[in-house]
Amino acid sequence: MTDFERELVHSFNTFFEENNVRGIAHRLKQHRFTPQFLDVLVDSLNPDYYIGIECKSISVEKGANALYFTQHFTVDKNGAHQIDRISDFLRRSGRTGFLAVELRMGTGCARKAHIIPWDELYNRFHDETSRKYTIEEIQTYPLIERKGGHYLIEPVKWRGGARLIE
Repeated sequence: MTDFERELVHSFNTFFEENNVRGIAHRLKQHRFTPQFLDVLVDSLNPDYYIGIECKSISVEKGANALYFTQHFTVDKNGAHQIDRISDFLRRSGRTGFLAVELRMGTGCARKAHIIPWDELYNRFHDETSRKYTIEEIQTYPLIERKGGHYLIEPVKWRGGARLIE
């Protein structure tokens, strides 16, 4: 589990506890040859908090200028792309999906994370005119604010039209 994933899970669980919301965020243990559906699963009877999050981290400090569908996502041995596999899981489970992208800016600079509704990512992936999100495009999506080294969780603000993939 990456630090980013660990921080998101911790931040969600802190949010639930502080706001007296019945819910839990967790990450399933990843095994070497077993596919993992998503990085962070959030379970709650409240549909606003029944979500799945895939996490990606980009090192802007080392020259990364985009999140590429070919470079940053996997294709399994059957040729299924990670975006399609996750989309199928989200559809079957009824979860609302998001892609959380952490931008690592370098030593002395605060990390930033943005949240992209999964349906927008899915549509962009299948549009075929653009096979990436530039750093500038990622930064137009809602910021997952940080305070005291922890992310502030506000899923209701992230939804911005997020829909399940039909």
